[in-house]
Amino acid sequence: MAQLRLSFIADYNERVEPILSGRIGVEGVDIVATHSDPSETFWRQLNFQEFEIAEMSLSSYVIARAQGMDMVAIPVFPSRRFMHVEHSVHVDAGIERPQDLAGKRVGVGEYQQTASLWFRGTLEHDFGVSQYDIHWYMERGEELSHGGATGFTPPPKISFHRIPPDKSLASMLVAHELDAAPVDRTFNREKNVIDRSTHIRALDADWSKVRRLFPDRRAEGARFFREHGFIPANHVYIIRGDVYRAHPWLAFNLYAAFIKAKQLAAESLARSIPSALIFGPEYLADTRGIFGEDPFPYGVKANRPLLETLVAYSHEQGLTPRKMAIEELFAESTLDL
Repeated sequence: MAQLRLSFIADYNERVEPILSGRIGVEGVDIVATHSDPSETFWRQLNFQEFEIAEMSLSSYVIARAQGMDMVAIPVFPSRRFMHVEHSVHVDAGIERPQDLAGKRVGVGEYQQTASLWFRGTLEHDFGVSQYDIHWYMERGEELSHGGATGFTPPPKISFHRIPPDKSLASMLVAHELDAAPVDRTFNREKNVIDRSTHIRALDADWSKVRRLFPDRRAEGARFFREHGFIPANHVYIIRGDVYRAHPWLAFNLYAAFIKAKQLAAESLARSIPSALIFGPEYLADTRGIFGEDPFPYGVKANRPLLETLVAYSHEQGLTPRKMAIEELFAESTLDL
């Protein structure tokens, strides 16, 4: 029987690279891979559904499914990080701890994106700062936003503002037009370098006035993991609905291939640490000591607490009209995995 030939768009990381490069095959499928920055990937797929398999924002996926968009996910989560530790603050804003964000002007790349969802949820449930007590400023314009594809409107009673097109999170933070914002893509570079998310320059800014909200991000990440038992996930893989209905076996075969790819990456991890990272082996040991041997678990069972938290946050924050059931979101053949 001839193999299916299916398009797959995703970002690279060591856990998915074996599939994108063809080192690990998907049974019954010839994968035609396209590499793309996640923001572009999500925008293209939400607007045009042009790829048969795609990486997708978890938050935008839950919103899209709540609206009946025709796609189904497999419980593979390629990207995880502690998104609430990525915010920086202006030193003159009087913010010494997360609780001090109440009443402040806080920027986000996009209001509905998963990073913003986790940030607001963590502020609310871990630090007692209500989403209604913050003045939110969104950077991404509607024409390029994921929310533009899902009909986003600001939730009622939220203090919501759009950043002018001639400004960015970075330029507004350094000018103290914002009190806090996630600016890692700019903050870790030299001044005058284009911010990839908006292509707007942070011109001659005084970056000495900007510092991280969490000075010890590793300590805060370890605290979150101890209390919640997971590293927040922000991406998932989806199959277009027409493809899934025509080939329901595809979901399990894809899942099995992703498991093999992750195992291959884990086996080579210690050998792949760049030699310039002198204490790389020690850092790897520290990471495993905090998060265990597999910080990136796949499957519904291992991720149910994470997924239930995420869908609860989505409903609580006014992004979905009800709490979606986990069983509505993932392919039937993967629900017991």
